[in-house]
Amino acid sequence: MTDLPVRLRPEILALPAYRQGQAAPEGFKLSSNENPYDPLPGVLEAVDAATRTLHRYPNASAPEITERLASEWGVDSDEVIVAAGSVALLMQFTMAAAGHGDEVLFSWRSFEVYPWMTVLPGATAVAVPNTPDHRHDLVAMAAAVTDRTRLAIVCSPNNPTSTVVTKAEFETFMASVPSDLLVILDEAYAEFVTDPDAVDGHALVGRYPNLVILRTFSKAYGLAGLRIGYGIGPSAILAAARTTIVPLSLTDHAQVAALASLDRGDELKARVDDIAARRDAVYKALLAHGWSDVPRPQGNFVWFPVGERTAEVLEVFRSHGIIARAYPPDGVRVTIGEQESVEKLLYASAEIQGR
Repeated sequence: MTDLPVRLRPEILALPAYRQGQAAPEGFKLSSNENPYDPLPGVLEAVDAATRTLHRYPNASAPEITERLASEWGVDSDEVIVAAGSVALLMQFTMAAAGHGDEVLFSWRSFEVYPWMTVLPGATAVAVPNTPDHRHDLVAMAAAVTDRTRLAIVCSPNNPTSTVVTKAEFETFMASVPSDLLVILDEAYAEFVTDPDAVDGHALVGRYPNLVILRTFSKAYGLAGLRIGYGIGPSAILAAARTTIVPLSLTDHAQVAALASLDRGDELKARVDDIAARRDAVYKALLAHGWSDVPRPQGNFVWFPVGERTAEVLEVFRSHGIIARAYPPDGVRVTIGEQESVEKLLYASAEIQGR
């Protein structure tokens, strides 16, 4: 970095770039938590129609999808914010809440964007270790809040460990932190949850003046390639986040695809139920293989906490045609993909366990 022709921020130069899940020229790509199904009926037709106006800028205010989401969630339209993916929204809220000298609090290991996005506005990341069973330690997180903490993020189901925060745990956490601390409940995988005790953003709407709930169309809805996510929360907080958005970053293609997907709720539920059932069957098989330390999954992925064996385990999956995601030195995450991939995943599991 010494030969740079200009002066740049050293903390930015020290940041590793975000790593996308590895592609799979052969075998099954189970490294990015993508939905294995094609887009829902009506989506491709809506996107094709939007393509005919590519010479025009998108409607950045996203009025139709905003109104639709407001109706779905029972809130006013100014309590909905839509952007180019929930990652974009995470960055917007971080920029709005935290700067130099401030802290952003989250559990670790969790979504790898959290520490990365914290550095961009010059804030400090405070990572609170997960519990031994790979869950958020919300008691420790609440205890870690200081006068400098400006944002706390709770990820449920947690990426990459696939564990959930319970309703009771979240309510206790919210009662324990200052009421002027912005809390984000990141629910990118909420549609896959089957645990009745898990926290659910729908039940929290309007209860906390400092809470924003994030959802995405990338996972359950299968629109990862179009980038659209949204937040539900108090209008004043969302208004601040809107000032940090990258102008015109949300395309019309993404907006019409999301609207078409919302029109297919029954078909979406059938697909999500199928993936969740496949996930549960995989988990049951893993227990039979002796994986006592694999946490019960609630996202569309499974976490293998293999520690120093991470690189070795990744290669075993690869040898069976499974492209997984490594998180050294902690473990490997494998997405629940096509039904045809399950047999290969379980063969790899058995080999790793020496069965």
